[in-house]
Amino acid sequence: MGEEVVVLDTRVSMFGMRVRIALAEKGVQYEYKEQDLQNKSQILLQMNPIHKKIPVLIHNGKPICESIVIVEYIDEVWNDKSPLLSSDPYQRAQDRFWTDFIDKKVYDDGKRIWTKKGNEIEVAKKDFINTLKQLEDRLGDKPYFGGDTFGFVDLALIPYYTWFYAYEVIGNFKVEAECPKFIAWAERCKQIETVSKSLADEKVVYDFVVALRKRFGLQ
Repeated sequence: MGEEVVVLDTRVSMFGMRVRIALAEKGVQYEYKEQDLQNKSQILLQMNPIHKKIPVLIHNGKPICESIVIVEYIDEVWNDKSPLLSSDPYQRAQDRFWTDFIDKKVYDDGKRIWTKKGNEIEVAKKDFINTLKQLEDRLGDKPYFGGDTFGFVDLALIPYYTWFYAYEVIGNFKVEAECPKFIAWAERCKQIETVSKSLADEKVVYDFVVALRKRFGLQ
């Protein structure tokens, strides 16, 4: 079709990983452009002038911003294989509710673990585990949040797993001890090739987080 697809991203971004998984699921070839968020490129500022953030999908010269918006766009444009969103309106609404929950709770609770000190980390750890337990309840006995197949909520959530190692080291705890069903789900997702090849290495994420903590004077 002669389409031009470019992704502006950084490897450790859980939001960028969503876009990379979605494109992999659809079999879409694209040009990847790593971004230095401390020295933002002209193309990033031009393509996302409002938030100046990654990820940005550029499709035939037109930018689409915000990871969940991008994933839905990918699902609509390349709709000939691997549907990500349910065809059922109620299920789509439920999926959107849970992706919003993920970005408000999993993101915020996890960020508090690595951006705080002392007792504040302990409080954040408790909140983080409680949030994961809510997600375990939602998962139930299903292999995936999408049911028998990897779906929209799975795609939105699995990139966060790459940050768990950093949370665990900094917070001195193990998620598996409290949420074994969640970890089993995450490892199941990682067996999917389109997922595993799109995720950042947890040790790379850890090094990135340590560098940020040093910059912020947290260690």
